[in-house]
Amino acid sequence: MTMLLRLFVALLLLAMAEPGSAASLPEQPQPQVSSSEAVKENITHLPGPDGRYDYATFDETTAHLYIARGSSITDYNTKNASAPISLGQIAHGHAVLSLPRSSDLLVTSGDDSTVRFLDKKSGHQTGQISVGVDPDGAAIDADRNIAYVMNAKGGTVSVIDLASRKVMATIVLKPGLEFPALGKNGILFVNNENMNEIEIVDTREMRVEEAIALSGCTGPSGLAYDAASDRLISACANGKAAIISAGNRKQLGLLDIGTKPDAVILDAQRRRAYIPCGGNGELDEISLASVPAVLKRIPTEIGTRTGAMDSRTGELYLPSARFVQAPGIKHPPMIPGSFHVLIINPDKQN
Repeated sequence: MTMLLRLFVALLLLAMAEPGSAASLPEQPQPQVSSSEAVKENITHLPGPDGRYDYATFDETTAHLYIARGSSITDYNTKNASAPISLGQIAHGHAVLSLPRSSDLLVTSGDDSTVRFLDKKSGHQTGQISVGVDPDGAAIDADRNIAYVMNAKGGTVSVIDLASRKVMATIVLKPGLEFPALGKNGILFVNNENMNEIEIVDTREMRVEEAIALSGCTGPSGLAYDAASDRLISACANGKAAIISAGNRKQLGLLDIGTKPDAVILDAQRRRAYIPCGGNGELDEISLASVPAVLKRIPTEIGTRTGAMDSRTGELYLPSARFVQAPGIKHPPMIPGSFHVLIINPDKQN
């Protein structure tokens, strides 16, 4: 082999190994596709009030499910069959999180660029903070008692001290911020749906690091961090899930999923992740074993795109509704009376 040819081969191999490249995971097993009729027999429906919906969270200390809605939080007590109640008043809720060492919820209120604090029992507002433009996803560092709020249109992260309930810093990133995930040593990863990349912040040093380009992933929204494998799972609007090495800052490959997902629900205990895909109405189960792979495709409903899990039982709670058929409209109107929550135990879906 001539020296010139050796140099060409070396450069080619180096280019293939660049972080963020569209690396391929090993050949994937064919996922199990559940029967729609069989799934229906094992799905419970919880009715709820009309209105838009976004992220959900499950509080395992109380067994309450909270869903961020257009003008309030919908609260389900999953221990009994009582009707859900509405908590507080917000302006286009995006994220709702239970606060550590507190009886309050943190809620992002997108249309008025605020974060609200609501008492879980009464719904009474205990605080309100102005943040950046269009706050969306949020994450909490329980050890440090700090919340991070992603201001989608503003392209910034508001760092909130939960003890004083004040913004202690603002981190400047780029517009298009979606869901965040906290990794090891205070590293914050944030999907950017406009740039098709993951922004990175060292929150302990308050330093912005180089973003991870997501090759083959369009419109990343949902994101989860699996500590056992030190990997990120990013849900992409174009029917892909990107698998990323958090430590190496390198995209490892893509998995085929459904379209228009908006959340990645981690089940660290059972070594799985779940992605509800609202575009074609399916729930994709991903193995978090040594080689990530889609194991199951469980039919749900069109528009089922977010959710939360009770990790004790493995049950998933997925908000859903029916919508008016309106081609070309990004957010078609909801059919009145159609909002509900699907309860699915993936282990019962064959």
